[in-house]
Amino acid sequence: MPIFSVLFFRAVGVWRGEVVDLAGTESIDDIADLMRDVAAARDVEAVDGTMVLMMEADDEWFGVIRVDDHADPRVFLSDVRVVGEYPIAALLLDSGDVHAPQQREGTGQQPYPDPGGDEELLADLGTSGKALRSMAVAEGALPGDVLADLADRAGFGDVLDMLHS
Repeated sequence: MPIFSVLFFRAVGVWRGEVVDLAGTESIDDIADLMRDVAAARDVEAVDGTMVLMMEADDEWFGVIRVDDHADPRVFLSDVRVVGEYPIAALLLDSGDVHAPQQREGTGQQPYPDPGGDEELLADLGTSGKALRSMAVAEGALPGDVLADLADRAGFGDVLDMLHS
């Protein structure tokens, strides 16, 4: 189950990005520390700004983690139902922003994603909470395409394109 994850941060006044490996992380705090470490390796002052990590898995779901300065991470997950199948998605539960899905007996599989988390985490970067939720549940929307749209709105779409190719 490959997961593509990219960290975006401002270094010397310009958005930068770096593909990151989340394999060694065991908690949301580990992910936030990794974000800070990667950003600091490029520019020490980057850890005092906004860092956004975007991840997508197998064209099934996407997640966004945002860390501002030294604040706690804010998280959005496009479909909370994946926390049982993807350990990295389950780590997002640690943030308190994402809650495990309720098990409903006899209802079968939900046909549409069940997003969870802080829908407003990208509001100042061009995507309102309403728009983020709408993008997450749009029929036929691929997670990679949604992340490309979010990155374009935030101003680092070109960086994502370069790293994803």
